Formats: sequence, structure tokens, C-alpha cells
Amino acid sequence: MVKEGYWFGLPPLAIGGVLLALGTAPCTTIGAVLVFLALFVCYFFRNPDRKIPMEPGVVVSPADGRVVVVKDEENAGRPGKRISIFLAIWNVHVNRSPAAGTITRLEYKPGKFLAAWAEKASLENEQNVFTLSSEYGEIVFKQIAGWVARRVVSWKKIGDTVGRGELVGLVRFGSRVDLWLPEGAEIAVKVGDNVKGGSSVIARMPAERQKS
Repeated sequence: MVKEGYWFGLPPLAIGGVLLALGTAPCTTIGAVLVFLALFVCYFFRNPDRKIPMEPGVVVSPADGRVVVVKDEENAGRPGKRISIFLAIWNVHVNRSPAAGTITRLEYKPGKFLAAWAEKASLENEQNVFTLSSEYGEIVFKQIAGWVARRVVSWKKIGDTVGRGELVGLVRFGSRVDLWLPEGAEIAVKVGDNVKGGSSVIARMPAERQKS
């Protein structure tokens, strides 16, 4: 479990425990609800171990969830592909770097809180935009808030070096993650696929894009 789980989970657990100990009917009911809430929070902020693929040329999923978009899309005038992943409230919500590299830009963009599965969420919702200088060239990925998720959290800063599958942050309580890859990426997923952050191969890069 990541540290945010303790911040959000311990207070209702402690209060619920006290109310249950009092033993009166209203207190036990409220106490049970608070303990259940605390257990759900701990579950939500879980951080399971993941086996990171070491195969050369692979890009891993930055998040757990369901692939909702795979499309050709330009980024700053450069051709490429965008993959969008929707995170339901029951999915693991920590986010990971899709490749090894250096974070050259990290931009927070305030915005709306449209439902995370909506196409417009990629442009209009609150988000953190990571630009990664990777072994395959420049990769961009976004943490996008949703209707329930109201906070995007980055644990990294500009200039940080990250490994493939390394934890970079989280989005609280339902969200979306977008990944943009440069032209030539061989996408290994399709709309409807379920992926796991750090362990699912989401794309493969051609040999000419792999730096020695």
C-alpha cells in the first residue's frame, strides 16, 4: 500500500474502532461503516508487486485498467499513436513509467472533471502531462482526473531518471491514463483489453528506434 492509504485509511479506522468499542446500537452501526470505508481505502491504495518485462524494445502499460482508445494522433506536429486506459474504481491506481528515460517536462493542467471514459477527457480534464526522453525517443503520458477522481498526484519532478515500470504517481478514485508513442510503434493491445501497469506489454518499438 502506498503512503496515501495510511493518510486516508487510518482516521476512519481509528474512529470506527472507538465507536465499535462503545457497544451502543448507533455507535456500532456508524463504527462498522467507518471500518468498512477504511478497509476499502486500504484496498484502493494497494501497490502489488509487478514483474517488469526486460525484453528489449517493449513499452509497458502505465496503468491498470481497460483500453478504451487506440488511434493515430499527432503530438506537437509529430505522427504517432495514442492509447487511452480507463481506470475503474476497483483497479490499482498507482501509475508507472512506460519506458526507461528522463522526465524532461512535467506540466500540471487544471481543467474539468468529465467522466474519465469520455473522449473529451483527454483534452479538457485536470491532468499531469509527463514528457519522457526515452530509449525510443520522446514519449508522452498523462494522468487524467475523472468525475470521481479529483486529484492527480506525481511523485516525480523534471530531471528525474526513471526505469521501465517504475512508480511515478497515482490518481485518486477512478481516472484515465493516456500514452502517446512516436510513429513506428507496434501496438500490442486493442480496445477492450485489460492491462496491468508495469507488467503488460502495450507496444513494441522497431529496432531502428532503439538506442544502443
